[in-house]
Order: sequence, then structure tokens, then C-alpha cells
Amino acid sequence: MPHDHHDDDFHHSGMSPSGHPYREDDDRPLTYWQTMEIAMRELLVEKGVLTPEEIARQIDEMDSREPANGAAVVARAWTDPDFKARLLKDASDASREMGFDIGPLRLIAIENTADTHNIIVCTLCSCYPRNLLGLPPDWYKSRAYRSRVVKEPRKVLAEFGVTLPENTTVRVHDSTADMRYIVLPRRPDGTDGWSADKLAELVTRDSMIGVGLAKSPV
Repeated sequence: MPHDHHDDDFHHSGMSPSGHPYREDDDRPLTYWQTMEIAMRELLVEKGVLTPEEIARQIDEMDSREPANGAAVVARAWTDPDFKARLLKDASDASREMGFDIGPLRLIAIENTADTHNIIVCTLCSCYPRNLLGLPPDWYKSRAYRSRVVKEPRKVLAEFGVTLPENTTVRVHDSTADMRYIVLPRRPDGTDGWSADKLAELVTRDSMIGVGLAKSPV
């Protein structure tokens, strides 16, 4: 299945006067997808479909997204059983219910339990639920993570500081061009009666990718 390569290894660190992004390492040759992206930008500007300023604003909006949106979704699921059921049935609609526009993509929430732990990867590029989790971390886009987490997920988890019991099933989910995942981590013990806002502070980006756990209450 083709992937959405706008999420490929490309970081928008600045804008040129024409609206094209500067690359962090300009001595590296452009990849095929970077060349295609620049060509598409040039064409959109030339045809008057978009202006460089509109492109820059969209990139700024994308770069401003943070994992707080996803943390709010998780915290509500921890405190509202009906919402949790809706989230696990249709995470796209449940996210929109909270005012988070995830676009036309299908979002799937997968729940970590006492006997199952889930991890997200995009093996072909770096498809990622940016509207909820913000920009993907560099390691998520790396070839090492994308290949190793499929072959040796327990070893990768251990490198992130997560050691699971041998009887825990580890499942790796591969994102695609039209489908994204978010992990619903296990709620930490000792948080009974906590508000959703307080619980959201325990939800980490890595726990929603599956390479980490929610923070323990202090």
C-alpha cells in the first residue's frame, strides 16, 4: 500500500523567500521525495493555487502541534468509559468529538492491557498522527527504528527503558498512507479520583507511540 510521503525524513527548519523549506543539512543530496516536494511547491505557487506565505503558515501550524492533544484524548478515555468505548470503536470520530481535526485519515486507537503491549511504526517512511502527537521524533523516522522494532520489539523496548514480562504479548502496528495509530497506554496505579487534566500530565508522547509507559504519580 502506498505511503503518505509528506511525512518522510524531512524537517522544516526555516523558509526561503520562495516558500521552500531549508534543510538542516544542506550538504546532503535531496532524496527523491524531497525533490518531488519542492517540485510540487514550485508548481502550486506558479499556478497560483497557493502563495509562499500560505505554505509557510501551514508549515508553522504543523510545527506548532504538540502531544498535549493526544494526552487529552487518553486522559478522557481513562476517566470516561463511554468515551473510551467510542475511541476504541472509531478514534477518528472520538478525536473530532473533542475538537481535534485529524483530517480524512482513519485513526485507530489500540489499548495496552495487562497482557498486551502495542507499538507503532511506519516501516516505509514516517506516517504519524501529527494532529494529536505533534512532530514525530527523529528516532521514529530513522531506518534503524523502522526496521528493528518489527524484528526485535522487546529489545527496542528495553533500549527505551521498558522491560515487559515474558508472558506479555507485544504487537507492532504499521501505519499506512490512509491509516494512523495511537496507543492508549495503561492508566498508572494510584490515580483514582484524579481529574482528566491532572491525568493528562502523566501521558507522554512515547507512551502514545508504545515505546514508553505513562508516568507514575509522584
